[in-house]
Amino acid sequence: MALAFPDTYEIGMSHLGTRILYSLLAREPGILAERVFAPWPDMERALGERGLELCTLESGHALREFHVVGFSLQFELTYTNVLLMLELGGIPPRSADRGDDAPLVIAGGPTATHPEPLAPFVDAFVIGDGERKLPELLHGDAEWRGLGRSERLRRWAMAGSVYVPVLHSTRVDPATDLVVVGEPLAQDVPATIGRAVVGDLADFPFPSDGPVASTQTVFDRASIEIARGCTEGCRFCQAGMIYRPVRERDPRSILESARGAVHEGGWDEVSLTSLSTADYSAIGPLVARFLQDLEPHVGVGVSSLRAYGLGETVLDDLSRGRCTGLTFAPEAGTQRLRDVINKNVTEEQLIETAQRVFSRGWQKMKLYFMIGLPTETEEDVRGIAETASRAAAVGRKVGGRRATVTVSASTFVPKPHTPFQWAAMDSLPEIERKQAILHSSCRQGRLEVRTHDAKGSMLEGIFARGDRRLADVLEAAYRLGCRFDSWDEHLRPELWELAFSKCGVDPARYLGALPVDATLPWSHIDVGLEGGFLAKEWQKALRGRLSPPCGKPVGAAPDWIADDRKLVCYDCGVDCDLDEMRADRARRLVQLGAPPPLSTPAASKDATPTRAETHRYRLRFEKTGSCALMSHLDLVRNIPRAFRRAGIPMAYSQGFHPKPRMTLSPALSLGIRSLGEILDIVLAAEVDLADLPARLSAVSAAGLRFSGARELEPGDPAVGRVLVAARYRCTLPRGMVDEALLSARLESVALGEPLSVTRTERDEQRVIDVSRFVEHVSIAPADRAEVDAIALDLRLAITGSGAARPSDVLTAMLGPAVARAASVVRLGFDAARNGGPRADPLDLEALR
Repeated sequence: MALAFPDTYEIGMSHLGTRILYSLLAREPGILAERVFAPWPDMERALGERGLELCTLESGHALREFHVVGFSLQFELTYTNVLLMLELGGIPPRSADRGDDAPLVIAGGPTATHPEPLAPFVDAFVIGDGERKLPELLHGDAEWRGLGRSERLRRWAMAGSVYVPVLHSTRVDPATDLVVVGEPLAQDVPATIGRAVVGDLADFPFPSDGPVASTQTVFDRASIEIARGCTEGCRFCQAGMIYRPVRERDPRSILESARGAVHEGGWDEVSLTSLSTADYSAIGPLVARFLQDLEPHVGVGVSSLRAYGLGETVLDDLSRGRCTGLTFAPEAGTQRLRDVINKNVTEEQLIETAQRVFSRGWQKMKLYFMIGLPTETEEDVRGIAETASRAAAVGRKVGGRRATVTVSASTFVPKPHTPFQWAAMDSLPEIERKQAILHSSCRQGRLEVRTHDAKGSMLEGIFARGDRRLADVLEAAYRLGCRFDSWDEHLRPELWELAFSKCGVDPARYLGALPVDATLPWSHIDVGLEGGFLAKEWQKALRGRLSPPCGKPVGAAPDWIADDRKLVCYDCGVDCDLDEMRADRARRLVQLGAPPPLSTPAASKDATPTRAETHRYRLRFEKTGSCALMSHLDLVRNIPRAFRRAGIPMAYSQGFHPKPRMTLSPALSLGIRSLGEILDIVLAAEVDLADLPARLSAVSAAGLRFSGARELEPGDPAVGRVLVAARYRCTLPRGMVDEALLSARLESVALGEPLSVTRTERDEQRVIDVSRFVEHVSIAPADRAEVDAIALDLRLAITGSGAARPSDVLTAMLGPAVARAASVVRLGFDAARNGGPRADPLDLEALR
């Protein structure tokens, strides 16, 4: 199976669901799972120019070679990327055009619960939790593969929690004029598709293993799911409805996952995440235990917080754990509108939280809101700025002038399977008018405010409530060049307008109010809610009535476990055992025990070693293979991870956000390999030099290999003060080199004549003379050069007044075409101290 994420690697590698399924399938006998991500437009062009297909990361096989290709559908604006990846992978985008030998194309994730716009492109949608269902289906498919495509799909549909569009009829609903799904077309295929639910997350512990990205990802930390589902019942939130009931992970397994993430992954930050992390029943003791048990200088973050969800003790613990800022989501600017959307938080609670946050040393607080919510007025929009201003005033009062509050306002989109699925979406001009009001109000309050282009939100709303007619629009937009529509710089509204026009589809039909009694394009997907529950909540919203959070006593405090009052239940249709829920949460508190006192032991654990207790080392390492494409900043992130994986304690700088005390040799240009990079690092313990390179190489990214190590004495200067030159081997295609010109250029360099090259930096061009950096350049001896290539040995000076790149020298000597075609390797460095004789950087005796 190819696990396909229809967005960039940097986003896909941050997605928890992909990590969970990848690790799960990797351990499953008889199943091979590999990853593939959407290529950025320049990579798409490069694949097309070379006639190459989109392939998986692990083995480089094209998507068409897999039995199953599974897409993770997190967002409606990634749909054009689904078509892109299929076509680049050698798979016909439309199901009807695929033969028996083509892979089955399946999809899952939250937007698979309203799948009709993608129905003609996806063979089967897996609804709900995939941990148990997906391996079951894949093992079944291995048996069904010889039955022919139609029978194979029928078996998938009969397995339960799988929607196969080709096996269902469609009709037009007279109340809405939308295309909806009708009766099944095959025997034994269910008319309504239920959701797969993992009842006990302990059956599938959160993985601590799996690949760690060598490049920076969107969430560049180890995120651990501590619970699934949410009790709050916010009426706009699809995830809170489709992931019921709330299921919490065992705190001991969470701690094990965190330890594994640090020791095996090398992460320096662990984030506890869920739809509402503050509602985790043991969040206080869990955070305290994290800070007690994890390695020094490992940060702890908590996502998805509510304004009233964290007590004083938890905030105290987080303030000790290198958490730089907190984010809260009031969602609406007035109490009236918060009651409409069932956001169970008051302004008093929000202001109290601001006081707690800023009084503990935090300087940043971010508040999330939405614009365009049902029944919203101008007063509600201005209330966003007023609420944020009051929080900022508290911050400045208790935290000083540096305390800041940032407002982030997204556009409300009515989502299926929520009480607001019937609500109309504000028009684009109305959203833009409200955004202008908000920006004006925030300027008056000296608040930083961020809003998004509402054109993307309108498109999201269309496809969220769309029917099968939109498939033609989607393909037309893709053919016109639409890609990465969730990225502002790539969204092309004019092309989408053209696609709607060409297909004769009016987008406005999907954005208006819908009758509560109508059959909707997603009515055949049963996420587990009783038919009347959402309608009752919609009516309560219109009357401005709150529904207290379920699974808790009314008005419960964060530490409500000791509260023996009756737990709230709305009979939403999800089978919750409230007595077991209370008992299970009480057990978790017992498992963790009482949190450690604030004065012990974390304070002593995080103490920075004195200089007398630290040891300085200099190491040499190679950077080859795919690591040649690792940027210098990514290298700075990856090297400390290797030390953590190897269990070698590093010394850290002082301050709020301490960093490992290390220095690297000058940065390489992207794509240049090296056989002799240098690292100076300070460790918190003495290590055995004999096996240090091997220990680090064993846990480093492929292509990073440590080859030497020396311990520095107190008087030895840092690497940056002793490196005086870098040595390179540049291999040039013989057919591109004018050998007479090369000879002339070598002679002019020997005579000290200028070598000028034009550099473009920050949109400005300037001419520089690189000859002053060229210490030596010559043709390598014939026995060291390939027959069809010419090799040059090049030595460039390292000075405090600038530097030259090998590409600069080659461009000045032989032109940009030859420079681009050259294969460059950095062989190593020359070192010297105070103008003395040159030596190898690890020959410390020669440098003393």
